[in-house]
Amino acid sequence: MNITDLIRKTFPYLEKKLIEEMSEVSVLKVIKPEEQIISDGDYIKSFPVVIEGSLRVVRISDNGNELLLYYLIQGEICAMALTCCMGMQKSNIRIIAEEESSVILIPVGKIEKWIMDYRSWRELIMYSYRKRFEELIDTVDSIAFMKMDERVVRFFEERYKSTGLAYFTGTHQDIALQLNTSREVISRLLGKLEKEKLVVTERNLIDYSALVKK
Repeated sequence: MNITDLIRKTFPYLEKKLIEEMSEVSVLKVIKPEEQIISDGDYIKSFPVVIEGSLRVVRISDNGNELLLYYLIQGEICAMALTCCMGMQKSNIRIIAEEESSVILIPVGKIEKWIMDYRSWRELIMYSYRKRFEELIDTVDSIAFMKMDERVVRFFEERYKSTGLAYFTGTHQDIALQLNTSREVISRLLGKLEKEKLVVTERNLIDYSALVKK
């Protein structure tokens, strides 16, 4: 399938002329699991739009811990990256592939032009801002008001809801970094969930299908 067909399939509501312009200037890129497409401190020259797969958007603390902000799935764009692009600022986030994913990279100079020229693009941008804002509020609420065992359950539930994946490929330390806690705490809480038959842990793999489908 060529890039025009991929864009049309992913965004059937976009104007025909806009799809043609996107096809002319975009580059299709396949990202491997855990590969970064945007790093903190980068100037964003090409703006990613998800065609297939899922990406996670995180903030990095001074000590290297990740704070998971939200996921991006097919047909979605990153409002925080968009803000950096339009403000010509360095990125303050990282975008990392959760699984093998395909994105199109759009030159940042086209973003504002298309906002002026195409109603469907404006609506996509506004929808993305609204959805990401709601997700960030949820993230703040979970940090402020939830206990860590509740946050672990929410981590799996939100991951499943956003990506459709009922397993996590990685270590206990990887989850600890994303939730800004210690590996020992995560291991203890996963052990509790496993005793309740809600997760199954193996080496570098956590199956949480029972938790999200209960």
